[in-house]
Amino acid sequence: MKRTSLILLLQVACFGAILAQYTFTTGNQVKCTAIKNQQSTGTCWSFTTVSYLESELLRLGKGEYDLSEMHLVRTIYKDKARNYVLRQGKANFSEGGLSHDVIRAMEMGGIVPESVYSGKRSGDAVHDHSEMEAAMKGFLDALVAGKKISNKWPAAIESTLDAYMGSAPEKFDWQSKNWTAQTFANSLGLNPSDYVSLTSFTHHPFYESCIVEVPDNYSNGSYYNLPLNELQAVVDYALANGHTVAWDGDVSEKGFSAKDGIAIIPAEAGRGDLFSKPAAETNVDQTLRQEAFESLATTDDHLMHLVGTAKDQNGTLYYLTKNSWGEISLYKGFLHLSSSYFRLKTVGIMVHKSAIPKAIAQKIKW
Repeated sequence: MKRTSLILLLQVACFGAILAQYTFTTGNQVKCTAIKNQQSTGTCWSFTTVSYLESELLRLGKGEYDLSEMHLVRTIYKDKARNYVLRQGKANFSEGGLSHDVIRAMEMGGIVPESVYSGKRSGDAVHDHSEMEAAMKGFLDALVAGKKISNKWPAAIESTLDAYMGSAPEKFDWQSKNWTAQTFANSLGLNPSDYVSLTSFTHHPFYESCIVEVPDNYSNGSYYNLPLNELQAVVDYALANGHTVAWDGDVSEKGFSAKDGIAIIPAEAGRGDLFSKPAAETNVDQTLRQEAFESLATTDDHLMHLVGTAKDQNGTLYYLTKNSWGEISLYKGFLHLSSSYFRLKTVGIMVHKSAIPKAIAQKIKW
């Protein structure tokens, strides 16, 4: 083969490879705070929802905050422990949680800046709750196995949290003022009753509230149930009107890669080029979504923060998604979650009530 022909073939091959790459054009993008890292913990629910609330503060013109995820996590661990004891061990006690737990934690125990409480002891390199969670769970199991329970056990849980996460201050100074966690939470001006959880499943009546049956919903938080198209319409309306969305769903699919910054549901199973070449995706309807949930193919294993929209070169819609695993991937901790992925793998979302289109809000009487 002549040298000029070889060079031409190499140029064509390289040009074809470039064309095959995902090329995203950003549509709406709402301001959010910096990427964080939940590290070796199952606390994505707090990182996601705190990120969402930080965006809410930006949207409301209150400035940029760096709030403590672990202060809220600490409050929820104590609440889970009480729930576990009262239910005699017949409840979920784990690191997981949901967005409405963050809202409840703010009401129960307030919130503080990250600079006031990091949830790490001096010398800790990373957040790691595996041993702490095991210690508390073992203690609680032994407790509920007894015939009678004293009122001393909450102090033991508090001491365990102090040992692993450091004690939380009752009062603190910040920006030349003295605060408690509750007065600081009040100063933010976020009304807990303004935040709405939404889902879409056919085993519950549409436009009514329901309890979504997932293990991390230990607090039995309620969701308004919408048809799938309307659930997605809420997200599209929110992002087009300066709001962001806290997302809860499943990231166990082969089409999900945080490293590559892409989440898709390919129409062609077994493709070897999932993250290098955009192609057709599965058409997800209400029936397929329901089947995935009831077969446990869809579970609530991760929460993330939807902050914008984008399209690839084929015109496919994606949601620009802020993750909590550090600045990984080409997109520095963000990823592109396709419309099909959203429709199949969303368990629930949380939005501000004003992010719901009026026609839909009227149907759920919000």
